[in-house]
Amino acid sequence: MKKNTPKETRKYTHLNRFEREEIAIGLEKGLKQSEIADLLQRSPSTISRELKRNHAAMKTIHYRASRAQLKYVERNKLSHSRKRIPNKRLRRFICKLIKKGYSPEIIAYLAKDKHIQWNISYETIYQWIYADRNDLILFLTRGHKKRRKRGCKNQNKGAKIPNRVMIENRPDYIALRSRIGDWETDTIISRQCKEAVMILLERRTRFIILKKLKGKNAYSMHKALVSSLESIPNYLRHSITYDNGLENVLHEKTNDVLGTQSYFCTPYHSWEKGSVENKIGILRRYYPKKTNWKNITQWDLNKVARFINNRPMKCLDYKTPHQVFVALAS
Repeated sequence: MKKNTPKETRKYTHLNRFEREEIAIGLEKGLKQSEIADLLQRSPSTISRELKRNHAAMKTIHYRASRAQLKYVERNKLSHSRKRIPNKRLRRFICKLIKKGYSPEIIAYLAKDKHIQWNISYETIYQWIYADRNDLILFLTRGHKKRRKRGCKNQNKGAKIPNRVMIENRPDYIALRSRIGDWETDTIISRQCKEAVMILLERRTRFIILKKLKGKNAYSMHKALVSSLESIPNYLRHSITYDNGLENVLHEKTNDVLGTQSYFCTPYHSWEKGSVENKIGILRRYYPKKTNWKNITQWDLNKVARFINNRPMKCLDYKTPHQVFVALAS
């Protein structure tokens, strides 16, 4: 006995632009949906569904072919795009930590560490932010709209720092971060005021100290370095690596007080003290360029330093600089 089978089985295809134009013409002529379906050799349900989905939303016009085609194209694009982060709880988790200043790489690690089911890459987080949450871009570490060209102007041309020991003569164990107590330093200035900020970074642990400077001069820098390091044990202060700014002219006087050795980067080779440069980039999220340091107190700087020092870092196996510093210093 033969089974009942449909007369003709067809593979379903979407309506095209020409068919939509025929639907619009048929409606203008006053044809019924079933009559339009017969003309197009389509199912009446296909015509009914098309009119419901692509209604013109106007009282005087029931259906527009051009508008219906645009809606179809938009829906088709969306149907092929996979949502990057479908989990609502994970999205809230990312937003919370991004606004706290955590990088996508750290967030990806914490998501896996705390929630086994949240297996996400930091690249996905970046893509989600730039595609769906542009409001979070300003919380990223590098939020520059344009990158400035590297200049070659030497404002300190002819400036001499006495008895410099260049970085190529620095012992290898400092470069390898094999001990605690080797520091990098730099100043963060602003054209808006005379004040500045000194940043000190311990190379092995990435622990930082921030000090406000009353002036952009060598005496203020010397005083800030001494006040920052003289209270810690001698075995936690071996060397300080500087750039070639005039504020570092009194480095020998600083060495006499602290018992340290000073080293200087090659001019315009900021990457030779890349750790402190990286921290300056993070600090700029809280105090962007053109910040008036006159309005920033030492208490404000201490608060930001505490947050940065308690922020997990991949290079420290996702421990915080404070945790590693305390463990190695004890």
